[in-house]
Amino acid sequence: MEKIWYVYILQCQDGSYYTGVTNDLDKRMKAHASGKGSKCVRRKGFSHLIATKACKDKSEACKAEYWIKKMPRNKKLNAFRE
Repeated sequence: MEKIWYVYILQCQDGSYYTGVTNDLDKRMKAHASGKGSKCVRRKGFSHLIATKACKDKSEACKAEYWIKKMPRNKKLNAFRE
C-alpha cells in the first residue's frame, strides 16, 4: 500500500509561513515542534500547522510545494481551498 503524501503550510513564531512535504504528518509536526525539523523552522520557531493537502504521490506533493512556494503570501492558503 502506498503512503499518502502531504503538502503543508505551518506558521512560524515570527508570523512567516513555511511550506513542506511529508508522508507522515504527525511525525513531521513533532520534529518541527522539537526543533529537529527544517533549519528555517528551527531558526524562526514553530507556531502551528495552518493547512494541509493530501496528494496521490510524492511527485504531486513536491510539484504542489514548488508552486505554493512561488505564490505571494496572500494567495498561499487559497491553494488549499481549491
